[in-house]
Amino acid sequence: MTDDVLISVDGRAGRIALNRPRAIHALNLAMCEAMIAALSAWRHDDAIEAVIIEHSEGRGFCAGGDIRMLAESGAGDGKEARAFFHTEYRLNHLLFTYEKPVVAFMDGITMGGGVGISQPAKYRVATEHTRFAMPETGIGLFPDVGGGWYLPRLEGRVGYYLALTGARLDGAECLALGLATHYLSSDRLAEAKDRIAAHPDRIGGILGELSVTAPPAAVMAHLDRINRLFAGDRYEDILAALEADGSDWAQKERDTLGTKSPQTCKVALRQLREGGAMHDFAAEMAQEYAIGSRVVGMHDFIEGVRALIVDKDNSPKWDPPTPEAVTEDWIDAIFAPLPDDRKWTPL
Repeated sequence: MTDDVLISVDGRAGRIALNRPRAIHALNLAMCEAMIAALSAWRHDDAIEAVIIEHSEGRGFCAGGDIRMLAESGAGDGKEARAFFHTEYRLNHLLFTYEKPVVAFMDGITMGGGVGISQPAKYRVATEHTRFAMPETGIGLFPDVGGGWYLPRLEGRVGYYLALTGARLDGAECLALGLATHYLSSDRLAEAKDRIAAHPDRIGGILGELSVTAPPAAVMAHLDRINRLFAGDRYEDILAALEADGSDWAQKERDTLGTKSPQTCKVALRQLREGGAMHDFAAEMAQEYAIGSRVVGMHDFIEGVRALIVDKDNSPKWDPPTPEAVTEDWIDAIFAPLPDDRKWTPL
């Protein structure tokens, strides 16, 4: 077990509290293993009727995974990175298939790995502090932890927009798009958790009673633009549509995409297209593991982490440097199935 995640039982609920506030509760291998152990034990414990996932303190629910470790491992043999992905994705799948109701409190920053442990939950609570994003294209990674399943199932092309641009959503926008099921004021969360622990058979009613009217969701005003300009299945077509549009909004989004890894954007587009057609979440996670096993050791991820997280010069040198230079053969190699002895498997 690890102090980085606090496991407890409160009334009739199991509680999992992420506890790395200085890292905005970013996940590491030990945290994923501890959560799997708790969930596996509670699965067959009749005294536990629901599970609460939260964070202990600080300004975020979960900022993602341990990116520095992944980059350092990827620059070497990649063994530690692959072990993390394998375990994290098992946690994601366990939550997706969990028989008991899970309530995730997405209070504050909810990005990357935080999306992976909140989106499988039956109840997903946003607040005025929620900041949701899948920002992986900016560091040469890709929207994993099930992003290829959840994002293409959002309204229209908004999931593709989020995957490519890394746009941040607030709590009201999460509610409007279905990424959150309820919107509560943060000062009512403690009451919500206490009541759920006492009455896990009434979770929906409790959250409904404590919900407040969310502010207007800004992203909804742009849905028509998003659906039209992000409609292409080719990354080059999306860039061309944004350039041809002429609006300030389109130019801003085009400028944003200009900072992203062309390789990762092409990976994300294909990932969402194929994931949206899948009927099995385990198959999606197996594909994401194959992608991750390769991308984590490639130039763009190591360079992206250097530029945005280590040196912080915000000037990554992508290679291939342009969308046109990222060939279909290049992407095919990233998506190729792994040999049987290296494939991801669920628990």
